[in-house]
Amino acid sequence: MIDCYNRKIDYLRISITDRCNLRCRYCMPEEGITERSHSEILSYEQIVRIVHIASQCGIRKVRLTGGEPLVRKNICKLISSITSIPKINEVSLTTNGVVLSAMADDLKAAGLNRINVSLDTLNPARFNLITRRNNFYEVIKGIEKAISIGLTPVKINTVLMKDINDDEIFDFIDLTTKMPVHIRFIEFMPFGNLPFQQQIHFISSNEIKQKISSRLKMSEIKKTQGSGPAETFSVNNAKGTIGFISAISNHFCSDCNRIRLTANGKLRSCLFSNGETNLKLALENNANDKVLINLFRRAVLNKPDRHRIGEILPATTSLDMYQIGG
Repeated sequence: MIDCYNRKIDYLRISITDRCNLRCRYCMPEEGITERSHSEILSYEQIVRIVHIASQCGIRKVRLTGGEPLVRKNICKLISSITSIPKINEVSLTTNGVVLSAMADDLKAAGLNRINVSLDTLNPARFNLITRRNNFYEVIKGIEKAISIGLTPVKINTVLMKDINDDEIFDFIDLTTKMPVHIRFIEFMPFGNLPFQQQIHFISSNEIKQKISSRLKMSEIKKTQGSGPAETFSVNNAKGTIGFISAISNHFCSDCNRIRLTANGKLRSCLFSNGETNLKLALENNANDKVLINLFRRAVLNKPDRHRIGEILPATTSLDMYQIGG
């Protein structure tokens, strides 16, 4: 699939649930969440059919997200079904890592290729503050387990927030000298209507780079096909790398190759766009493959050239992050 701006779309991110076992302050409210019922979200059979259709349209890479995808039962069955689709070359997953250690062996056996773990702090007390839960050591255990069984490369997604965790930049860099992990410093993005003010806590990738380069030498690693949007660097010949995902200050929209499917079956061509195509409704109306293929292609053709976040702060989406998919 080629969109109107000559971008090749070959990557589908699928949220399989809006539920999560953490309550990160920038992602979910602590209470009062109205969880979608099972009838409102896509069944595994519906997801597999959508991926079959997507593969016919040119999708080659799938990432499963949430909420927290590992809280949905029988996820290994879903992974096994998706990896059996001939044209899908890679299936990966983003998790908060809380139950990763217990599930890692089964995930690998099901055919999962690699994993990203969301972790914003290496301080247990601060972990409790950010996530409102006490699971720091379970997450670390999950990362270690993933490395030990070869669910690699293990990437750690770290949302840096001014005056909250930006004093831990060098702690994360130090982690790459001890473990073969790939840290991705992600700019804080505005979502939904949570009372966590993005404009106060925002810190740009350039600011982070300046802090690092004042103390350490960074050597940029040339991007390769499929390496994703991060600018990647090695520091002091470490086992791992550090990267910067600058979705706000230096967006990578011109190279975007992805579309997203929400847990309730809405296809979104841009994370920050409120435009959606209702694939679940089409499936329930017994749409044939041709209709579904046309819906995919129409969504891709409607993909905007870029988002406008950063130009018009405070701007946001109508949904919170857990409702769209990480």
